[in-house]
Amino acid sequence: MKKKILLIAGGYSNEREISILTARSVYLELKKNKKYNLKTIEPNGKFIKKLRLFKPDVVLNLLHGRYGEDGYIQTILESEKVKYTHSGVMSSSIAIDKELSKKIFIKNKILTPKYIKLVFKKNFMKKKILNEIKKKLEFPVVIKPINEGSSVNVHISNKSNFFKNLYKLRNYGEVLIEKFIPGREIQVAILDKKILGAIELKPKRKFYDYEAKYNPKAKTEHIIPVKISKKNYNKVTSLALKAHKLLKCRGVTRSDFRFYKDKFYLLEINTQPGMTSLSLVPEIANYIGINFIQLIEKIIKDASINK
Repeated sequence: MKKKILLIAGGYSNEREISILTARSVYLELKKNKKYNLKTIEPNGKFIKKLRLFKPDVVLNLLHGRYGEDGYIQTILESEKVKYTHSGVMSSSIAIDKELSKKIFIKNKILTPKYIKLVFKKNFMKKKILNEIKKKLEFPVVIKPINEGSSVNVHISNKSNFFKNLYKLRNYGEVLIEKFIPGREIQVAILDKKILGAIELKPKRKFYDYEAKYNPKAKTEHIIPVKISKKNYNKVTSLALKAHKLLKCRGVTRSDFRFYKDKFYLLEINTQPGMTSLSLVPEIANYIGINFIQLIEKIIKDASINK
């Protein structure tokens, strides 16, 4: 009997299009293997009804961002007692919350950029904010939403454009203002609590933002193997594994680092990395001899509930 795999894609986040691209790539790959009965649905108002009708053996969660990567869909799948891929409710909700995950990293001696949390109020004192930045961070800074992925609405700001960029994020209610760390962009993939590998990115843009991640025209350079010493390679991959385990993540994760003055700064951990033709995890896996279908099947094999 064919294994019934339900792919969830799309959703309501700013990363909807990437989720659909991911699902298309994964669906076409799985379709080559005749042992699967595949179905793709969106998590809309009829989601639970469709889930119960299909009765999948495994839900392959290919959502990105809010409602798909933050514990929301995971809670529904747990309540329906359906096995699903990637991290569980708590791990997902902690990882997407950049402030909460930072606190865990700091407590466990993982370097991460210093930050200030700003809650938008009707009237806030510009001078007070600038003084706090000067005292704790200094310009340039990174302004980012607390719970978005794929570098959505992330701005590198100096003093002259700080408030202009800050107001763009007003609808979030609260944001993180983070010390900008220059240096090299290195990302590490973990699979099944084991180190998969690392890759370095050299964006043509100011940083590895949404366009650099998903637009081929951005021409971001991917460097694998990463040209660092064995000692530093072991250090950054061990830090990624430590973060994965600290947050009790499952399946696959990708941790984003900056390497500056011989130190690694963990920016964030992604519990639902992209699986498109430009995505990093498939590229890292392929480099060590795990092809795309093997990677997908490893993720499916890890599916479970009560996590």
